[in-house]
Amino acid sequence: MSERFFIPSPPADGRVVLTGDEARHLVRVLRASVGDDVVVFSGAGVEWPARITRLGRDEAELETEPARHDPPAVGPAVSIAVALPKGERQKWLVEKLTELGVARLIPLETERGVAEATPAACERLRRGVIEACKQCGRNQLMTIGEPRSVTTAVASMPPGSRAVIADPGGISLDPRGLATDATNLLALVGPEGGFTAAEIAAAEQAGAIRVGLGPHILRIETAAIALAARLAGDG
Repeated sequence: MSERFFIPSPPADGRVVLTGDEARHLVRVLRASVGDDVVVFSGAGVEWPARITRLGRDEAELETEPARHDPPAVGPAVSIAVALPKGERQKWLVEKLTELGVARLIPLETERGVAEATPAACERLRRGVIEACKQCGRNQLMTIGEPRSVTTAVASMPPGSRAVIADPGGISLDPRGLATDATNLLALVGPEGGFTAAEIAAAEQAGAIRVGLGPHILRIETAAIALAARLAGDG
């Protein structure tokens, strides 16, 4: 058994107790047995091989081995600020951005947006990140940021950052030119109706570069994933 389970904090004294959904999945769905090997991770770039020592109806006790730390990250951290699509497309977006190694997803508040980034919606996104990390083997959780406007998303980036905004009239994206000396990269993706002229102007004034993604009209999640693949892949 090589299943992965999320724990909210690192193991204490080489032991950890799974509860809630994680325990129910292990006990009732996988029908695990004492002695089975699993992996646990806390979302901070570390994982622990573990062995089941006790099983209850709604909990499981594990004995952990020494931690395995992820290697240092290479290249700039990538953030995607995106006007959320509707419904299940949000889950798919989170899954793919997590797989691509994006550091942070920022729900973007725009004039033409159709899905509101409520606290409940953001919490669903965070749960989606955990599930995606369990599936793809990632140990560092992608952060779900607070909803921001176009201007504040760009302005909140730390020094040494570069930002791009997806726009059909923009230049062809060259990640190598952006990442020459950047420590953080931010890509902004608008709603299906597109950014307004005022939002694009505000982003440019804040330092973002307009970039195009080809001749076709892309859905929100397609554009976000395309940008993430190009920016994260350059590292």
